[in-house]
Amino acid sequence: MASDTHPDVFQEIEHLRKERRAVILAHYYQEPDIQDLADYIGDSLQLAREAQKTDAEVIVFCGVHFMAETAKILNPDKVVLLPDLQAGCSLDESCPPQQLEIFKQKYPDHKVISYVNCSAAVKALSDLICTSANALRMVESFPPEQPLIFCPDKNLGAYVNKQTGRNMVLWPGTCFVHETFSEKKLLELKLRHPGAMVVAHPECQERLLRHAHHIGSTSSLLKYCIASDASTFIVATEPGLIHQMEKAAPHKTFLALPGTDESCACNECTYMRLNTPEKIAAALRDLQPQIHVDEATRTAALVPLQRMMDLS
Repeated sequence: MASDTHPDVFQEIEHLRKERRAVILAHYYQEPDIQDLADYIGDSLQLAREAQKTDAEVIVFCGVHFMAETAKILNPDKVVLLPDLQAGCSLDESCPPQQLEIFKQKYPDHKVISYVNCSAAVKALSDLICTSANALRMVESFPPEQPLIFCPDKNLGAYVNKQTGRNMVLWPGTCFVHETFSEKKLLELKLRHPGAMVVAHPECQERLLRHAHHIGSTSSLLKYCIASDASTFIVATEPGLIHQMEKAAPHKTFLALPGTDESCACNECTYMRLNTPEKIAAALRDLQPQIHVDEATRTAALVPLQRMMDLS
């Protein structure tokens, strides 16, 4: 447990979790204390599946806003809580639904695949949703002759284009965490650790991905590092994932790839880190802040989201 979190907070969470018949879902990018108290830990696809099948009355989503919205889309009759409503996402913010609607009009014959890191309103404008874990499969579910728009992550879209031979039109959004990773720092780490394997999330730029031994979603990176015979890994994604890597393979060494700025922890998602155990306890105690999605948007967003779940 973190030194600045009083043990009573964890006891309160445990009591309120039972009293509220709540389930706590946490993304791999959450701080270690939150990962350790969660009922389920996973990437966006895994957590969407858990949200879909839970029989809990209350879902506490320890992640960011679009993730909690996804849980609400799948569970309109459940209380969905996000410990801090300011926990947003730069990808989500990069793609306002009104602008996407105008963008779509330029490509009337194109279908829209939206990365799950987007708002419910953007999902409602989409034909299919994907995660980094299933993006290739979702894109390949369309015939080769079907033109596609991919939003909002241009780096993930470019990676999928390269892997599939597609020429999808890419919305110009990026994740600020993965965008700030330094190729120079990566090369320096590789020199200091010549046997290290580089694992990278496809939200990274191509100049970083070309150095990777394995590219994949957070769950894929975790599985690769556990199964690999290598002993040292350079991890090009949000460093919260390293907590699970170290728990699963304590005999291995995991090095977080730094960002370009020496003066900040730029490889950490400041949005993800807004959630704290204290805020989880308060959310369970007050049943606030709740996530709400208007019914018209929810039903429209459910169609491409459910299609993804079915195809997955």
